[in-house]
Amino acid sequence: MTQLLNIIQITSAILMVIFILLQQRGAGLGGIFGGQGGVYRTKRGAEKIIFIITICLAVIFFASSLLSVFLSK
Repeated sequence: MTQLLNIIQITSAILMVIFILLQQRGAGLGGIFGGQGGVYRTKRGAEKIIFIITICLAVIFFASSLLSVFLSK
């Protein structure tokens, strides 16, 4: 069981890094320096799907981490 949880953690971590890197660049610190212009944008299409998948992977990673901690005791 522990080995399966380790595989799930490694896989979800790698996929989460990939999906974070796939998200649109310039959405972070650009607004501080005037890059955004105060325009409100909503996520649509593939951008929204990638965002939702990233959240799901983060939840899977967190849950498997907690389960691994509780099973190791």
